[in-house]
Amino acid sequence: MSSAYDDVITKGGLKLKGGEKLAKVASGKEEEEEQVRQRTILHLIAVVFVGRQPDHLSDRPPSTEPVIVVTKTAAQLAFEEAQRKRQRDRIHKMASKSHKEKVDDFNKYLESLSEHHDIPKVGPG
Repeated sequence: MSSAYDDVITKGGLKLKGGEKLAKVASGKEEEEEQVRQRTILHLIAVVFVGRQPDHLSDRPPSTEPVIVVTKTAAQLAFEEAQRKRQRDRIHKMASKSHKEKVDDFNKYLESLSEHHDIPKVGPG
């Protein structure tokens, strides 16, 4: 005995309005192909605008000399150098004291603090 709904039921994926116009979800293979396509485009741009091939594609062996490109301003370089100097001084200062000396200095600091948790004396006596 067949049901009244047998001829109405369709199997398969959900069909949305608009049909083929909607973008499909990219699978892993399609994403990988897109990345290869992007790399190829970047390579072509480099060849056309720079006029040479990247080092990894040229016939000559890669150079062993490091290429240093300075992209920071003089103020940025001075700031970083000052930070490095402060950090060196801080490390030197910390390494110069033993644990016992640090504890003694901390105790002296605590003694010099006002004891604001104590109840102040009010009135005569």
